Amino acid sequence: MNSTLNFVASAHWTKDRNGTVSGQAVQPLMNFSAPPEFQGEPGIWTPEHFFTAAIATCFITTFQAIATFSKFGASALDVAVDGQIEKLEGGYRFTRVTVRPVLTVQNESERDRGLRLLEKAEKACLVSRSLQSEIILDPQVVVAPALVTV
Repeated sequence: MNSTLNFVASAHWTKDRNGTVSGQAVQPLMNFSAPPEFQGEPGIWTPEHFFTAAIATCFITTFQAIATFSKFGASALDVAVDGQIEKLEGGYRFTRVTVRPVLTVQNESERDRGLRLLEKAEKACLVSRSLQSEIILDPQVVVAPALVTV
């Protein structure tokens, strides 16, 4: 793999505080707005949602790469990301990001290993490693309920 990679996105203003965003060689085009708190339109993706979604999706893809390399089979992984914005000198900024992965494993014996892999994924995630915000990992590993056969 190259030591330098470029990813390109473009935004186009449509009206008020709304627009569309597209990525080079990716679909679909997405609508966005400023958050309602900043006079944007409710119910539409915002840059702040894109920010937290970038962390959540990076965490999942990073975990899956580490799990594959480690020959670890997870049943499910859901990741919620909560980004806290504060008004500081110079303006608003994300000051804290809490990553809440919930990993489902098949057996109790996989719990500790799953937790270690979640911690590795947090440290390796390209997006969160690139931020100045405080990153807090609040992981949970659950065991899938046993299937009942009749």
